[in-house]
Amino acid sequence: MKSKGFIETKGLVAAIEAADAMVKAANVEIVARKIVGGGLVTVIIEGDVGAVKAAVDAGAAAAQKVGQLVSVHVIARPNPELDEFFK
Repeated sequence: MKSKGFIETKGLVAAIEAADAMVKAANVEIVARKIVGGGLVTVIIEGDVGAVKAAVDAGAAAAQKVGQLVSVHVIARPNPELDEFFK
């Protein structure tokens, strides 16, 4: 299973900026976007652990430039059952 990276922002524009920066920074794929509520948006990516870490760092920096970064997390080796959570 590929590593997962998560960035949560306050506002859609910051999430879009983060997503754009992540896919440009490393060989990762956006697998989901969740609008949590209260203005919170989470972008989820996957790829090799090094690529995911680099992408999340780039995405976090980009999000902070245009909006509010709430949370960042990388799961290097997620349990396969975690995929069910995103369906």
